[in-house]
Amino acid sequence: MKVSVLGGGSFGTVLANIAASNGNNVDLWVRDSEQALRINSEGANSTYHPELKLSENIQASEILEDVVKDSSLILIATPSLIFENIVKRIVPFIKEGAHIVSCTKGIKSNPFRSMSEIISVNVNSSKNKVGVLSGPNLAKEIAEKKVTGTVIASLDNTLINDVKMVLASETFKVYSSNDVQGIELAGSLKNVYAIICGIADSLDVGENAVGLILTRSMAEMSRFAVARGANPITFLGLAGMGDLVATCSSNLSRNFQFGFNIGKGLSISESKDKVGQVAEGIRTLEVIKEESEKLKIKMPLLDSLYSILYEEKPVGTIIDDLINNPHEVDVEFTY
Repeated sequence: MKVSVLGGGSFGTVLANIAASNGNNVDLWVRDSEQALRINSEGANSTYHPELKLSENIQASEILEDVVKDSSLILIATPSLIFENIVKRIVPFIKEGAHIVSCTKGIKSNPFRSMSEIISVNVNSSKNKVGVLSGPNLAKEIAEKKVTGTVIASLDNTLINDVKMVLASETFKVYSSNDVQGIELAGSLKNVYAIICGIADSLDVGENAVGLILTRSMAEMSRFAVARGANPITFLGLAGMGDLVATCSSNLSRNFQFGFNIGKGLSISESKDKVGQVAEGIRTLEVIKEESEKLKIKMPLLDSLYSILYEEKPVGTIIDDLINNPHEVDVEFTY
């Protein structure tokens, strides 16, 4: 099978390598010819994973048309900021029957749209099926061939089976779901709470408090997702609780690192620079804040983070607001 991976960053690179190692011909789209040349000549992506020897079945290119044409499976792993632009650019070159999968954990505003919804409004749904890949997928660990699980969500079972065939390996376990909305929102929302956990870690709040923050984060995530039509049970799985725990407790998480830097007194720009790569939770925070107010959904942790980043509230606001919030129901959706 010819597989296209759009995005030569951390996650795109490891996805391309898994697919190629499974015997598929993989075209990897990168932003410039210099990066493509280095990957093809060195057999490695020295910018993100210099230690990872890439499969010979990978061919990198900066020309989108060449990467996408004749592809049976297109995995999009670009930052959310350029996601829609990339989708619009590839539409003329997508062959009929090709599957398109979002691997980007982000949300677009004005109007509010998930990445899969961006794909759906731009392609012919009768000719091309859409899916979402999400889970606790820290790219560095995948590159090191440490055991990892992910979830492919789609309403089309053929797409699900094709993705499993392309990506499943001895160290990369692929589960399935039909709750596209739930899987996608879980992956996007947890980035916001990883920032919060990074701040909490910098404050040395203790493990009891971290447990409290994680469970309240899960309550807010599922509350928002249900209002958007998702199944709350989805959040008990790999793309929900699994991804939340992994991202909120790992120094490998860019969002966690960003939050930790904020907690230590760095500004937003300083924290971004120190992380070095895109922390999607920053942009997602703004989008979810706006949408939650429209839908009148209570998200006190998210509101606290927003006040810290954009209203100059002290970082301890996170804990103060959590304790002082009058909401005391533990588990929702059980009555």
